[in-house]
Amino acid sequence: MGDILTNFFTGTVPIEAYLGLSLIMFFCGVYGFLTRKNMLMILISVELMLNAADINFAVFNRYLYPGQLEGFYFSLFTIAIAACETAVAIAIIINIYRNLKSVEVDNLNQMKE
Repeated sequence: MGDILTNFFTGTVPIEAYLGLSLIMFFCGVYGFLTRKNMLMILISVELMLNAADINFAVFNRYLYPGQLEGFYFSLFTIAIAACETAVAIAIIINIYRNLKSVEVDNLNQMKE
């Protein structure tokens, strides 16, 4: 237990801890995407998966190329793309809500009629 606390307070967290966190976040996102029926919850699950990928970019950059910042630039680029994607998705969801008065995925079949 002493080594874990020492590593935590000195900032030398092992790569496995970051990858474990990213793995848990990613699979929580996959689970949410597959089980939710609300479009906003599905969007949040997709964002959770993208954030898990961002953590991987930053971690692999830190451990493979400690003096360079390419992984962080990729993460910033991915965050910017995710923000744009979220804005478009929320606009689409609002438009669907105005037409159907619901944001459930099951109700989207009514749009075909």
